[in-house]
Amino acid sequence: MIETIPFIKNTDSGNFFLLAGPCVVEGEEMLFKTAETIKRITDKLLIPFVFKASYRKANRSRIDSFTGIGDREALELLGRVRTDLQVPVVTDIHSADEAAMAAEYVDILQIPAFLCRQTDLLEAAAKTGKIVNIKKGQFLSPEAMRFAAQKVVDSGNPRVMLTDRGTMFGYGDLIIDYRGIPEMQKFGYPVVLDITHSLQQPNQASGVTGGRPDLIETVAKAGIAVGVDGIFLETHPNPAVAKSDGANMLKLDYLEDLLQKLVAIRKVVTAF
Repeated sequence: MIETIPFIKNTDSGNFFLLAGPCVVEGEEMLFKTAETIKRITDKLLIPFVFKASYRKANRSRIDSFTGIGDREALELLGRVRTDLQVPVVTDIHSADEAAMAAEYVDILQIPAFLCRQTDLLEAAAKTGKIVNIKKGQFLSPEAMRFAAQKVVDSGNPRVMLTDRGTMFGYGDLIIDYRGIPEMQKFGYPVVLDITHSLQQPNQASGVTGGRPDLIETVAKAGIAVGVDGIFLETHPNPAVAKSDGANMLKLDYLEDLLQKLVAIRKVVTAF
């Protein structure tokens, strides 16, 4: 439930919260530069901030795609971001035996959309006691996410978040049905809109996922206007050279301007 999520409960700014960072841990310098920049911006704008980076990418289009620098090395870097910058951290897990390992270093375990129905994965994440952020499968209705969340709760952990990241539309595109946000909020959990993954264009002929970063601001504004609790977006100092999902990440230099606009919209929305 919402009251079980500390970084929501302990803020009085009235703002949405933000899960943001690069797609994957590429190395120490880029990781800390990104985290420090986002923290500076969110501190100024009074936006509760959770740093996001995958320690490993398991779902890749091609076998030669970058998957990570090594599990333990990447998790240790995430743990340093957490302690050095004093920010909560979220990362993905892909199998039940990863849950306890990742939980040593982060505050939130994220369940990838393609795995949101995997009972053993949800149970293992729940048993760590960490917050569990479940991404809605591209193949599921918002209403069906009630059952994914219930698996975590029934495993003894009420600390659940739900994230929409678009729904498959045809063979190479995603759409965002904004009706899903209030539908999932009815369950009593914080609901997040994943801006950048909702703008992916999967299954490209090259075997590399495409995207529409030009629509990031449009989608984010709409999500805030609908009343989403938090937003998720991936950002990188130079998406053109990013090792994963560069085609749909936000350039880090553009983040502050976007968040200023979203904060202004949020003030209008909460005034009514």
